[in-house]
Amino acid sequence: MTDSLSAAQARRMALAAQGFTRSRPASVAARHIHTVMGRLGVLQIDSVNVFARSHYMPLFSRLGSYDPDLLDRVFMAKTTHYVEYLAHEATFMPIQDWPLWRFRREYFRARLAKAGSWAASNERTLAWVRDELRSRGPLRPADIRADAPRERGTWWDWDEVKLALEHMWRTGDVAISGRKGFERSYALAEHVVPADILAQEIPVPDAMRELVRRAARSHGVATASDLADYYRIRDRSAVITAIGELTDAGDLMPVRVKGWERQGRPLPAWRHADAVLPRSVNAAALLTPFDPVVWFRDRALRAFDLDYRIEIYVPAEKRRYGYYSLPVLVGDRIVARVDLKADRAASTLQVQSAWWEPQARPSDDADLIAGELALAAAWQGLEHVSVSGWGTAAGTLHEALGSRAEASVRRHVHAREVVA
Repeated sequence: MTDSLSAAQARRMALAAQGFTRSRPASVAARHIHTVMGRLGVLQIDSVNVFARSHYMPLFSRLGSYDPDLLDRVFMAKTTHYVEYLAHEATFMPIQDWPLWRFRREYFRARLAKAGSWAASNERTLAWVRDELRSRGPLRPADIRADAPRERGTWWDWDEVKLALEHMWRTGDVAISGRKGFERSYALAEHVVPADILAQEIPVPDAMRELVRRAARSHGVATASDLADYYRIRDRSAVITAIGELTDAGDLMPVRVKGWERQGRPLPAWRHADAVLPRSVNAAALLTPFDPVVWFRDRALRAFDLDYRIEIYVPAEKRRYGYYSLPVLVGDRIVARVDLKADRAASTLQVQSAWWEPQARPSDDADLIAGELALAAAWQGLEHVSVSGWGTAAGTLHEALGSRAEASVRRHVHAREVVA
């Protein structure tokens, strides 16, 4: 039997699965971070830092203001519960999941070792870098380069270090042992991953089934394409097989979602057996472009009517929404997008552009967005918020922020005062 969901019900189910129906804690501790990771499964890492690096954002979106150093301690300490791997793009993931990704490591090993490949032509470099890590322990690329053999010839240069480390990271010979700032340290995998975890072998069909099950749990309700994208599984037949097995086992249930169609035909979809359907979603949140809610463009358009593309690589004069615009969630709707930049010299969060989405209700949504912008500024240690005149939502948000600032003055609340 196939259940039916309206588009709004599907959105609420998806947001509940992502943790947006839970109240933000008054004070964020490590246990809250672990809870969020239990829902997300992975946390995508990105280097862009115009406002805040992407992997800090999903926790802010769900938990509110927290100390970013807490994330560093939880994810990057030597006693961490997490490790980095290509579990979507580059992500943090639970270290216990290392055995699930043997199929991906073997895929990279086979692809990168083909005749004529860089690895096949640079076995000497790979062996030398591996020996350096074995004898010296965790190292940054610069540490290895500083100790590089000074020989004539073309076999050694700075790029060779990075290529060797990235090759061995993909194949699982090395793992990321930590970061200083955004710079990685590398170590042999056996120096990072506990021996009992490293020794586990999970057959590929079992790994696929478990990853699809987790993707379904994190999505709440999803199509086969959604489930494949969550962990970037390219083997579509393996995903379909896993869906069938999970459906037979009662972990997934077929569902039809109104409006989820292709060429006028309903798209097959499934909901996880533990997915809940809340009556409402009362969240307001700024989302990173790499949040699981929006990171798959097809799903963002289908589920949230958000036609979303990051414009980092678009020439400035051709950008429509801004360099790094963030989708804004209010309730179960994505109502706006804002391009943020932290001007630390002026202690100001700059809203460089602000745009309403078609499903916005400006008179209702503006104050909630202003509250999130004020919270974001305080989270980043910024004293002010400024709004440019670019975008359909700019004027309304400017007024809403001004009203909040005036109210703060009247209440004589001067700490973290936000002015427009």
